Amino acid sequence: MSYPNIQTVVLAGGSGTRLWPLSRSGFPKQFLTLSGNTSLFQQACSRIESNMPPIVVTNEEHRFLATEQLREVNLVDSKIILEPVGKNTAPAVTLAALEVDSEQVLVVVPADQIIQEKKCFNAAIQKAVEMACDDSLVVLGIEPTHAHTGYGYIQSAPSDPTSVISFVEKPSLTRAESYLEEGGYFWNAGIFVVKARIWINALSAFRPDILTATKAAHDKNTVDGAFVRPDKTLFEKIPAESIDYAVAEKCPGSDISVKVVPLKVGWSDLGSWDAVAAVSDKDDSGNSTNGDVFLSETKNSYVNASYRLVSVIGLKDVVVIETSDAILVADKNNSQAVKKVVDYLKKSKREESSLHRKVARPWGWYDSLDECTRFKVKRIQVSPGASLSLQKHHHRAEHWVVVRGTAEVTRGDEKILLTENQSTYIPLGELHRLANPGKKPLEIIEVQSGSYLGEDDIIRVEDDYGR
Repeated sequence: MSYPNIQTVVLAGGSGTRLWPLSRSGFPKQFLTLSGNTSLFQQACSRIESNMPPIVVTNEEHRFLATEQLREVNLVDSKIILEPVGKNTAPAVTLAALEVDSEQVLVVVPADQIIQEKKCFNAAIQKAVEMACDDSLVVLGIEPTHAHTGYGYIQSAPSDPTSVISFVEKPSLTRAESYLEEGGYFWNAGIFVVKARIWINALSAFRPDILTATKAAHDKNTVDGAFVRPDKTLFEKIPAESIDYAVAEKCPGSDISVKVVPLKVGWSDLGSWDAVAAVSDKDDSGNSTNGDVFLSETKNSYVNASYRLVSVIGLKDVVVIETSDAILVADKNNSQAVKKVVDYLKKSKREESSLHRKVARPWGWYDSLDECTRFKVKRIQVSPGASLSLQKHHHRAEHWVVVRGTAEVTRGDEKILLTENQSTYIPLGELHRLANPGKKPLEIIEVQSGSYLGEDDIIRVEDDYGR
């Protein structure tokens, strides 16, 4: 069933460091494929049956990741609101509400969750939309399966299970156990259904400072194709606050009706590697694997290999995550402590906290294969019809060898075509550009040489992507 007059809003601004080393600030959790054949972000954008493409709110840094992943699932008409800095979820929802008709129903969903039963989920959404049409703020509550201390809880009224009495912050284990025994409590999944008008009215009542600041930034936005950019200077002045703190928790007992619709759909927010393991397919020994993995005498473990053969022998309850530049080995029951690794990397200013060895770019990607004091080797792929910026470097020269496809190379005043096994040299300071005029991916090997090889040694003269 497709619902009229509803607008899906996908919140995709998180950094996702809890799933390091796969998830990093430059390629966060929501853009990973952890279940099925599409990313969590793509699943969120496609899950709700609507006749309108979603509005996506994400970080400016991730705009090309979002664009490419929307293209892959045929949602190219989606509007993408770009936050220059993160301000939590209340301003993000407000930006979306200001983009639509005031009577439209917003279905606000995080981009980084697993919903295993899509049909049941959409049935719950339908109920929530019907309630929202009566001017209620509706939250979707997950029926708890155990006493979890990492989630907020929603308390419903014994006399009317659809009415919310209160929102409870992350409780102690004792309180969580009492909630489970008492009944009438739900995990807060961060999924909200509300008319744009009701959201604006509620924010005006409870946090007018957020509404005023967000509206000021939105009123001076710029539009570039699918991208909507609020004014950066004004946006930075917005108070950072969540939907829950700014509005939802203040609704019970006020003039704004707040309702809950229960969800029992195989939900997870994938907040840690043990949560990923819990929703993954398992063998007879309780193990979940991905990639080139060999296990022997191993039980109840999760092993994810991205680049190499990973062998695990004689262990139980472990998480092993292998990437091209980092490996995580952890007790599965303590995998949330990965934050300590990320904090260490950030303090040490190491790139492993933010970037993979393989880095996505709007024109394709590059993979840093080797590096030493005065040289760096990259494998570069350029998508069909795409091109890098017209640029030059102050500190390095570059050698390009085509290994697949056809390259159109601009070098100073000349333009040449190179095919497989042909090469060229770009002297230090020379204006140049690499483009793929073909219909198949172009791959080259680039050897940089010079006194400084950092990614910030790029002077862009022209760029198709507005960088």
